[in-house]
Amino acid sequence: MSARQLHLNLFVYPGGHHEAAWRHPASAPDRVLDLAYYQGLARAAEAARFDAVFLADGPSLADNIRYATRFRLEPFTLLSALAASTERIGLIGTASTTYSEPYDLARLFAGLDHLSGGRAGWNIVTTGAPGAAQNFGLDEHPTHADRYARADEFLDVVTALWDSWEDGAVVADPGSGVFADTARIHTIDHVGTRFRVRGPLNTPRTPQGRPVYVQAGTSQDGRAFAARHAEAVFAAHQTLADAQEYYADLKARAAALGRDPDRVLVLPGISPYLGSTEAEAKALQRELDELTQPAYSIDLLRRLLGVELREDQLDEPFPREAVVVAGDRAESSRFRLVLDIVDRERPTSRQLLHRLAGARGHKLVAGTPEQVADLLETWFTRGAADGFNVMPPYLTGGFDAFVEHVVPILRARGLFRHEYTGTTLREHYGLDRPASRFAAAPSVTSSPSPALEGALA
Repeated sequence: MSARQLHLNLFVYPGGHHEAAWRHPASAPDRVLDLAYYQGLARAAEAARFDAVFLADGPSLADNIRYATRFRLEPFTLLSALAASTERIGLIGTASTTYSEPYDLARLFAGLDHLSGGRAGWNIVTTGAPGAAQNFGLDEHPTHADRYARADEFLDVVTALWDSWEDGAVVADPGSGVFADTARIHTIDHVGTRFRVRGPLNTPRTPQGRPVYVQAGTSQDGRAFAARHAEAVFAAHQTLADAQEYYADLKARAAALGRDPDRVLVLPGISPYLGSTEAEAKALQRELDELTQPAYSIDLLRRLLGVELREDQLDEPFPREAVVVAGDRAESSRFRLVLDIVDRERPTSRQLLHRLAGARGHKLVAGTPEQVADLLETWFTRGAADGFNVMPPYLTGGFDAFVEHVVPILRARGLFRHEYTGTTLREHYGLDRPASRFAAAPSVTSSPSPALEGALA
């Protein structure tokens, strides 16, 4: 068996990743608010020995709710319920650095990591949806650069808070009557441009030390942020060459900052349409594409590319000349990805919309299980990916088919585990457990500082 193994996450979207999945007869839209539905998916992913279940989130209502199941279940409540019904699989939730406070978020993830036995991962987002601003008392959405500057400081604060309790701070010694060694619990005294946080966190150090840091985004700001902070990166690429360029660039950036590039995992999204023949798989893809709503598709192009179309123009070549490459929109990695599809394939507007309907710009592959496995192996062995976020086009059948037909091929080729070898998400990903930055501080249990005693009161 190969020493290097694929990492696989199940990326759960209500109903599936195709925007029209809820209309397909194999879907169950009546279950997307049913806890048992998500528990079943998590258990199936765990039985298949996937690394993690991943939940997207955003602090505003999706624009396409009229035509798709794109509401947001708050991830901490759901992941806590999944933690109680699973034992090993990682639990990755999305939370925004733009519309959260560091102390609150540090507590939420610390709780999830403790209660799951060390399986928490944080998908760090800066929030791209402008409509979120009005939900938090702001007149305007912060600029792309401002959001990433805030995110950098946010990471400094939460990391310090998760480090503020050293390992061994909880003594729990009935004989001496000492529960916590207060010399091992530290204020962080952060005073920055955007945050002032004294600390310490009011929760002990977690099983993983801190949650796994996950990030998505291929813009220049996103790449720089990932190189500094991320331990796993969710990427979206259409071609092997683009994926290889991103992979090499991100690993080089991490190495230049003194990080081990093998500890920065690149995990592109892949949405598989499976059939016993390639024709059968493509027929499934067409079947779902034909269920899309033109009105939503037109609105999607307006939001992504700033182009207004009429329904009678959808079968004409997409008007590339109408796209203005300027402003905050042009900084978006998704904008660049969609524009690349246009420039490379010269599709009609309808063809472009079908591409986006399937997985919002992530890689689609329609074929036999062997063809899907071939693509995963090629990207994995040719410097484009360390694993994948599996994005079933519809649920639960799209995931069931992947587990039943593709996973055994990957195992037969020595590319994917048969059993878990660890219990935490860090262990699944092959990541070290970080030490607290305060670990070198001396331990003196008899005389904690007055300032810390006040902080813990």
